Amino acid sequence: MEYWDIYDSNRNKTGRHMVRGEGMAPGEFHLVIHICIFNREGKMLIQQRQPFKEGYSNLWDVTVGGSAVEGDDSRMAAERELFEELGLKLDLEGIRPHMTVNFQRGFDDIYLLEREVDLSGLRLQPEEVQAVRWATEEEILQMIGEGTFIPYYPELIKTFFAMRGSLGGSHRP
Repeated sequence: MEYWDIYDSNRNKTGRHMVRGEGMAPGEFHLVIHICIFNREGKMLIQQRQPFKEGYSNLWDVTVGGSAVEGDDSRMAAERELFEELGLKLDLEGIRPHMTVNFQRGFDDIYLLEREVDLSGLRLQPEEVQAVRWATEEEILQMIGEGTFIPYYPELIKTFFAMRGSLGGSHRP
């Protein structure tokens, strides 16, 4: 069973918690993170969800994403999701999200990182990820159009690519 911290509309933890999948009361929010890793060629590392995973099964997605669990802050959730889904251990100390997208029931912190990642060295989480690869902006937009990528707004994907390496982006080998 996974527990989430409940936040108020100003992103303050309320001290209350909920079980993942349970309904939230009006005025309650939770924290989600997404990480987009880009290489020097400007390609994004993307993952394909397992065919049996609930929600967007078999579709491609950005590098990693998930909900913060009880006790996580944004950075801790990002580091944990990277390790759980890809076996990738990164220290994000001092790195803040590039942006936060507010959605109806929460806050989505988005990290845009530049790293050279050897795909053969990744350890994919069998319950969630079936494959990974590098993709260009054009490839991802085409995949969204074809219905093989999670249906993000194309403008959001374009923004990720435009903002990578700037406005607080993280450049580390």
